[in-house]
Amino acid sequence: MKIALLGYGKMGKVIERIALERGHKIVLKKDHDSSFEGLENADVAIDFSVPDSAVENISACLNKGIPVISGTTGWLTDYPKMVELCNAKNGSFIYGSNFSLGVNVFFELNEYLAKMMANLKQYKVSMEEIHHTQKLDAPSGTAITLAEGVIKHTDYANWTLETPISNEIHIEAKRIENIPGTHSIFYDSEVDQIEIKHTAHSREGFALGAVIAAEWLVGKKGVFTMKDVLFNGSKL
Repeated sequence: MKIALLGYGKMGKVIERIALERGHKIVLKKDHDSSFEGLENADVAIDFSVPDSAVENISACLNKGIPVISGTTGWLTDYPKMVELCNAKNGSFIYGSNFSLGVNVFFELNEYLAKMMANLKQYKVSMEEIHHTQKLDAPSGTAITLAEGVIKHTDYANWTLETPISNEIHIEAKRIENIPGTHSIFYDSEVDQIEIKHTAHSREGFALGAVIAAEWLVGKKGVFTMKDVLFNGSKL
């Protein structure tokens, strides 16, 4: 499989190594200042860039008929436009706030726990996410996905980084040097606390998941999520 890397920072370099180890070829390594020359030779593109570049990168792929995976966060106000473009071009697109296989299991666990806790009104939900200091957006896309998973099954209506009102989930976002990513969900009552937590040890898990998603997407049409990849026959 021939892969275009859109974004060639730390994550892009890890994705490159894992893709090569799995027998793939890299035909484009695009950073912020370089062109899309060579994109047309790709079977699939993987976008791990920055918020300001994501829409341009995804659009370029869809307009050229190249399936595209995006793990860039911080641009989701434009996500409906990318879905619309993908459908108009009969393209192939996966966005994931986190491509780690473990985190995607954690997403499912989070929703399951939220369903169990929905009627236990004495418990208040809060979250904490910790990332490296180079991460530009806060809260993380992963934290937003986790909050949305709780909101889906409870009476909470929104999340906030500020002091929460009764129907809001407070997310505390911390930036600490050399931390790949930690996400915790807390259910607090007057008598106890329930906590579930995912801690990334390196970028390897995110990169492997992105390559697996790219392998899965080739040959398919439509807008998908990492849940489709995990539960529809991908080679993990």
